[in-house]
Amino acid sequence: MSDFDLVVAGTVVLPDQVIEGGYVAVRDGVIAAVARGAPPAARERHKLGNAFILPGAIDGQVHSRSTKGAEDFIDSTRSAAAGGVTAIVDMPYDVGRLICTAERLRLKAEEAGAQARVDFALYGTAHPNDGAKHVDELVAAGAAAFKFSTFGTDPERFPRIPPAMLHDCFAAIAPHGLMAGVHNENEEVIRTLEARVRAQGPHDYRAHGLSRPVYSETLAIVEVYEIGADTGCRSHIVHCSTPRGYELAAAYRALGHRATIEACLHYLILSDDDLGRIGAQAKVNPPLRTPADRELLWRHLAAGNVTIVSTDHVSWPIERKSDPDILKNASGVPGLEVLYPLFVRECLARGLSLSWAARVLAHNPATLFCLEHCKGALALGRDADITVMVEGPTRYEPKASGHSVASWSPYAGQLLQHRVEACYLRGGLIYDGRQVLAQPGHGRFLRPLPRATQA
Repeated sequence: MSDFDLVVAGTVVLPDQVIEGGYVAVRDGVIAAVARGAPPAARERHKLGNAFILPGAIDGQVHSRSTKGAEDFIDSTRSAAAGGVTAIVDMPYDVGRLICTAERLRLKAEEAGAQARVDFALYGTAHPNDGAKHVDELVAAGAAAFKFSTFGTDPERFPRIPPAMLHDCFAAIAPHGLMAGVHNENEEVIRTLEARVRAQGPHDYRAHGLSRPVYSETLAIVEVYEIGADTGCRSHIVHCSTPRGYELAAAYRALGHRATIEACLHYLILSDDDLGRIGAQAKVNPPLRTPADRELLWRHLAAGNVTIVSTDHVSWPIERKSDPDILKNASGVPGLEVLYPLFVRECLARGLSLSWAARVLAHNPATLFCLEHCKGALALGRDADITVMVEGPTRYEPKASGHSVASWSPYAGQLLQHRVEACYLRGGLIYDGRQVLAQPGHGRFLRPLPRATQA
């Protein structure tokens, strides 16, 4: 009788190497062995040839509750499972309930726990009326990180936190060892330029980029990193569209500061050409930049200047993305279902090792959110979160997949060279290549590693 519950064999992808002819063995829901050679016996064993055996992805930026009645954890985590994403970190900007107190975070964790099909962690935030008042209680309630914004999208749901208050919050977070992530756009620049564009034009898709130029983003990045440097807080930029931002992050790290930075999938796959082609379905904040900028982002990724890659997933109803006036549309796109297929496609096409996928989609997010005690790698003792990908060209059609609550996607029609054939969460099959098998409530609330045990 075998000691293992599950063995999957194929091309095993680790953060530092790719093991051809390797296997991963699972016992009691955790990784028990990773090696090269003939796979051992197990109660369930799959010899998968050249299939890629990857760690389940951790999407560090998901908005499950941006619109009531459109999407919730029951929907976002279905898309996640189908895309090989075994854990999500959900943003605190829920419509009708900013997650700015311990009571609200505990309630969200309880409600999400009844719905989620994959594991989840939660961001906390601050209301402008409270500042740093609730930071300690949010940490005690299980916040994995904190999210703020230098731009006010909405005074209650997505408020701006001014610099002095941001400093107070960073100073309160620093002793806990958690990360403070910030939406990086300068309020004054954008308000001024948006008014100018509205008055003078142009009034087509170009208006979005002109109202949010590169310097509106980099000014905010410097603000965040300077506050982090002064407080000693781990400072993170949650989405960067411009190569200059990654240069700034690398420079602050070289000076010894704890500065990290995130590339969203759309900045690596799309450009402002796509905004011109499909309009508001490709509208995001900060905006998509040029094809040349996109290529430079891949160079920064290959150089190690990108900490994690996320989707910034949000499934707006199509009517929120259909106004001819680009500035009147909601910003954000769904992406959970295609995070792994699109990223793997680009790595292979660019001659990059798939270890980059294991690193920026799993290992680094686990470290960033203090979840490395249980998540993030095909490593002994970690949760057996495994994504199996096989070759098989398909075109992505969100309406046809049945896994996304959104009927649209800026990635619709993209040719995917590999598909998710299976996804395991804690050793159990949650997606079989066709159907999501995990039921609502299967996902667990993830708490960050206690400060006392952090390196």
